Amino acid sequence: MLKRLSIAAMLSLGVATMAFADGERHGGTLVFTAPYGSSFATLDVQSSPNTQEEFITQAIHRALYSWDSINNKPVLELATSADVSEDGTTYTYHLRDNAVFHNGKPLTADDIIYSYKRIGNPKNAFPGASYIAIIKGADDYIAGKAQDISGLKKIDDHTLQVTYTGPINPGFSLMQNTTVIYPSNVADESTFGKNPIGLGAFAFKEYTPGSQVVVEKFDKYYEKGKPYLDRVKIVLMGEDSARDVAFRNKEIDVSILGPTQYQAYQGEDALKDHLLEVAEVYTRNIGFNPTFEPFKDKRVRQAINYAINTPLIVERLVKNKAYPASGWLPLSSPAFDKDKPAYAYDPEKAKALLAEAGYAKGFSFEVTASPNESWGVPIVEAVLPMLQKVGITVKPKPVESSALGDAVTSNNFQAFIWSNLSGPDPLQALRCYYSKTPQSACNYESFSNADFDKLYEAAQQERDPAKQNELLRQANNLIQDEAPVWFFNYNKAVMAYQPWIHGLVPNATELAIQPYDEIWIDDTAPDSRS
Repeated sequence: MLKRLSIAAMLSLGVATMAFADGERHGGTLVFTAPYGSSFATLDVQSSPNTQEEFITQAIHRALYSWDSINNKPVLELATSADVSEDGTTYTYHLRDNAVFHNGKPLTADDIIYSYKRIGNPKNAFPGASYIAIIKGADDYIAGKAQDISGLKKIDDHTLQVTYTGPINPGFSLMQNTTVIYPSNVADESTFGKNPIGLGAFAFKEYTPGSQVVVEKFDKYYEKGKPYLDRVKIVLMGEDSARDVAFRNKEIDVSILGPTQYQAYQGEDALKDHLLEVAEVYTRNIGFNPTFEPFKDKRVRQAINYAINTPLIVERLVKNKAYPASGWLPLSSPAFDKDKPAYAYDPEKAKALLAEAGYAKGFSFEVTASPNESWGVPIVEAVLPMLQKVGITVKPKPVESSALGDAVTSNNFQAFIWSNLSGPDPLQALRCYYSKTPQSACNYESFSNADFDKLYEAAQQERDPAKQNELLRQANNLIQDEAPVWFFNYNKAVMAYQPWIHGLVPNATELAIQPYDEIWIDDTAPDSRS
């Protein structure tokens, strides 16, 4: 028996109404900010795991699934419906027949097969390979043992059958920016990094390195009546203070706020009513490289967690724009264990563990860090005196935000501080500690633990949501005990927006990533936006 999932069935009434006011207005230019660095690593978004490139993705590209920010779940995007086999492993997708790439090519099943094979090509070593690994036969293809992905089968141009490795929800993996669909008729793939072609509401216009990407309305977009905007300027603006000045001067339409700005904007009448807040599914952490000798010992990793007064840093430095982390999965996760206590601030316990591990006299290590106020060099500087009290010397190793991802995915660090996705799907979030997940994908600490793998594999096969969450709860608690990272905080994201902007959504996966095709500008906007 097949179960059919349609777009209508997967969307609730809340999505249809979105948060729009009546009378959406067409036209205008949205000046959006990419706040996580002073550059884009690439315009070929399949090759980048960085959030920075997702701003480009949201405008230009589409994946098989997308994220419904109102109902917090993945929904079909490039298919109008899917027939699901009784065992939950085979999906037959009925693709949109009106989706057209920006180069004029109609979407077919061939484009999806081509894209997934490009993502999994072992010569490319793309980060999205770990996401398409849910497809049967993808592991052999990624390992170079097969010429094709056996789980992909074209029925006809608009029908694609995909067999997965288990009874999972594929939407969590196949909505990722690194799994977007590219056209299969481009002879030279290197052009994707210079002239990106997608299925999104906006087509690429120009890129000024170090400044901005400009995209313009695509008249053949498959969603009738969208987009509302004529163009979007995605402006690179990594400094909080620069965004603050630009926002107050009405030069930009949105601004992601750091702790200092958050506190200030809350106290200003002209700004406090135009703040969008959401508890994001990101865990900030310092990751430890197990090839660095002291970090091979669990007691050392635990000692660092005991030595740092995390709540104090969240209160004083992050100004409560976060929640102290007690483990990997965030508070909102269905597999979060509210009864599992966090690491207490206990320097004496830390010293005892270091002595047991043979480091009574301490040691020193470097933390590769970006300038980010909430999870960068300032945080490393805050933990430095705390670790010094137990004999550990920490040295920040500053890098640009765009270079941080390269350093981590290439294993070029002793330790790093970053903000990593830890939801919304706990099965997907915990895959980053599964020993079979490549280090270059998201197993940045090269974590390998047989007990964890056993729990994770059992959860992969479990179809009962309650039983699956219990297995994942145990796996998450094991990660907390093993301490491959210092558990810092779960992010509270805040976006300030100008009063003429409408259609923003509380995207818990990353508030800064917004649906450009649903945003519109009213007639109170400055002339420069009209």
